[in-house]
Amino acid sequence: MKKVRLFLTSSIILFLGITFIGCEKEDGTGEETGENIPTITVNPGGDDGDVTGNGGTTTNSHTWTNNQSRAELNMDLTSAGGGSFQVVVTDDAGVTVLDETLTVGVGDDSRTRCSSSGESGTWTVTITLTDFNGDGSFTLSQGC
Repeated sequence: MKKVRLFLTSSIILFLGITFIGCEKEDGTGEETGENIPTITVNPGGDDGDVTGNGGTTTNSHTWTNNQSRAELNMDLTSAGGGSFQVVVTDDAGVTVLDETLTVGVGDDSRTRCSSSGESGTWTVTITLTDFNGDGSFTLSQGC
């Protein structure tokens, strides 16, 4: 009976230890690593969204349905203290048709660009925020 009780007690302690050690705070602050992780929010449909950050770097990829062979990108930094905001778009065949970056303090704080011609269908949008401190937004439109 002592062995069964010892086994059960040990099992419970092991389970609780694994449970608490495996828990991580995932609120975007990077508190568990001491870093600030920017946030990329993509609205349903994948054609627009917002970015915010207080330092740090992150990347997000999502798909977007484009029934035309071209797309128009509007992106802006509404306020920023540093870093860059990059949007790369690949067509249904995986070919890069658009690659734009806004860098705080370099050039304009907004940009509108038309993609090169590509294969219509499911396009992939990759957003990268590098050392990003501020906020901004992006919008994709079919055709241009």
